[in-house]
Amino acid sequence: MATIKIKQVKSRINCPAVQKRTLDALGLRKMNHVVEKEATPSILGMVKRVRHLVEVTNA
Repeated sequence: MATIKIKQVKSRINCPAVQKRTLDALGLRKMNHVVEKEATPSILGMVKRVRHLVEVTNA
């Protein structure tokens, strides 16, 4: 499968707990942190849930 790079561009302060857990599950710990993940349906669903906090690029 293809890989995607996920970068957190907005703060998690004042976000609902569900979105904070999703960021933790993606491996994003702080601002401007970048992780590479496989583009599986479950990962894409998590990214969709926090799309206003992250930026996604193809690796």
